[in-house]
Parts: sequence; C-alpha cells; structure tokens
Amino acid sequence: MKRDKYLWTVALPDSPRGWSQLLALLVLGSLLLRWSAEGAQLSWGELAAGLPQIGDFISRSFPPDWSIAKRLVAPSLETVQIAIWGTLLAVLPAIPLSFMAARNLHGNAWLYQATRQLLNTIRSVNELILALVFVSAVGLGPFPGVLALAVHGAGMLGKFFAEAIEEIDNGPLEALRATGARPLQVIAFGVLPQVITAWIAALLYRFEVNLRSATVLGMVGAGGLGFELVSSLKLFKYQETATCILVITAMVVMADLLSSQLRRYIQQGKAG
Repeated sequence: MKRDKYLWTVALPDSPRGWSQLLALLVLGSLLLRWSAEGAQLSWGELAAGLPQIGDFISRSFPPDWSIAKRLVAPSLETVQIAIWGTLLAVLPAIPLSFMAARNLHGNAWLYQATRQLLNTIRSVNELILALVFVSAVGLGPFPGVLALAVHGAGMLGKFFAEAIEEIDNGPLEALRATGARPLQVIAFGVLPQVITAWIAALLYRFEVNLRSATVLGMVGAGGLGFELVSSLKLFKYQETATCILVITAMVVMADLLSSQLRRYIQQGKAG
C-alpha cells in the first residue's frame, strides 16, 4: 500500500538491464553538466568575491532619484507602443505560418518541414541583433524596435499557434471534411473555436515578453526606456538607473496583472 502512495510520471525500469541503462544515462548527464560548467566557467568563488561590488552598486543606486520621473513618462509610453505594435505585427505572419506548420491540417511533409525550419530560423535571431539590422536600415527611433519584435515574435507565435493546432481534437475536423467542407471552412468552424483561447494566452504572454524586450532594445538606439537606462549607466548616475529599473518593473507587473485579468475573463466567458 505504501508503494501505491507515490505516482511516478514515467515508468521505472523493471529489469537489471533497464536500471543499468538508467544509471548510464545519469552518468552521461553528469558528465554533460560538468563539461558545460567548464565551458561556461562557472565559479562560485568568483561570485562570492564579487558580492561586495554588487553591494556597492546597490548602495549607490538607492534611494532612487524620483526627480526624473516626469522625464520617463514619454519613454515609458513609447516602450508600451513598441510592445503593442511589435506584438500585433507579429500575429499577421504567425497565423498563416501556423496553419502550414501544423501536421494535422495537411499531409504535405515538405511544406510542414519547410515552414517549421523557417520558424526556427526566424526566432533563432535575437531581438537585439534584429534591432541593429533595422536601425542601420531605417535609422534610430522606435520603428526599428517594432520591426525587430515583430520578426522575432512571428517565429515564436507561429510555433505556439502551430503546437496549439496540433493538440486539438481532430473529430470535428473529420466531420466537417466528411460533409464536404472546404479547407477555409474547416479552419473557421473546426480549428479556430478550439485554439482561440490558447492563442490569446500566447499572445498576451508575448506582449509581456515584448514589453521587457522593448526596454532593452533602447540600448541599441531603438527608443524607449532602454535609452534612458543606458544613458544613466554610462554617466554613473546609478540612482537614476534605479528609477528606470523600478519603472520597468512596475510596467511589467501591470502588464502581467492586465493579461491575467483578460485570460480569466476569456476563460469565464468560454465556460459560461
């Protein structure tokens, strides 16, 4: 009875050979972690030695300089605007790409693999690198930040949307196809009703990510609070830096609360 108290999520080995294979995997995993730790130059001693410098930075940053609060209003609003449009523009290519990247919507293996690899390629490039490319193309300002978030977000949202489609119940799709429904009708009446909640949740999460990323893109000239943050760091005005960090934190918390309320409202509406 005591053994039944514990429920394992995976099947445990039931033979000496299985246990030996599990032991070999654990040893291999330990060697992999050790190898990666050496490559990453993990050193807890150096971290401990650097704690006084971290403490000195924190002590120089407080109390925050709230006299610059009015100056941060415009960059804060600009950061929100960058995040909004970076998210919306990412949705436009993500939706059609997700239909092509969903294995259960078509049997074209070449189209599936090509779209999947395209999404992998798009999201493999960091937003900062994309921002640098677009800054060189369209100049300084918030617009290159919007483009960087849109391109990277299209790859991420396309993946999330496609995975949500692949997890739906195929019964309604088969029923619609049996009645002679066209592909667009199958998508409109069989796919979208099942994935819309998951899509909205992914969209709201992506907006939170873009809000944080937009603050960093300002470091490379893409506007927003990042520019103010970098300027204060370069001038060693750490109290202004603390103010910028607190404003960014407050924006992210507010975005999280808003998205949580929207998700709850959508789930309650769907349940009702």
